[in-house]
Amino acid sequence: MSFTSRRTALAVFAAAALGLGGGVAASAVPTASAAPSAPEATGLQASPGELWKRTELYFGTTKPGGGELTDAEFTAFTDKAVTPRFPDGFTELTGRGQWRGSDGVISREKSKVIVVVYPFSDRDANREIEEIRTDYKKAFAQESVLRTDSVEKVSF
Repeated sequence: MSFTSRRTALAVFAAAALGLGGGVAASAVPTASAAPSAPEATGLQASPGELWKRTELYFGTTKPGGGELTDAEFTAFTDKAVTPRFPDGFTELTGRGQWRGSDGVISREKSKVIVVVYPFSDRDANREIEEIRTDYKKAFAQESVLRTDSVEKVSF
């Protein structure tokens, strides 16, 4: 995928992610100077939670030789590649999207999105996420798996 194609795909998927609920970008987290000195002074109460990382992975499901990955095939993949790396949980979303491949052809396809939130202290998360991307590309002959990262305030 060319740099321009990746940038365009990233912009499209980022817009789609915001439509799915979005998140707080790291630059959008208020700093001490931007936050009111006391929430009570403005009638606001601080929301509960702490800052965690959020990663979304976008998986195309069209097979290079034709056809589409079935839900059962994707579930088998998540059982093998995602669950062992993130046993505390993740969310799987199904959608439709498009992207321009390195050959310049625009493909429209069903897609799967995996959303994982994890604490900053999880030192293995980045490596595990990259392994998931590599495993999927290899298993299903995919050119790319889009990754987006943000910071979220989470509370359980």
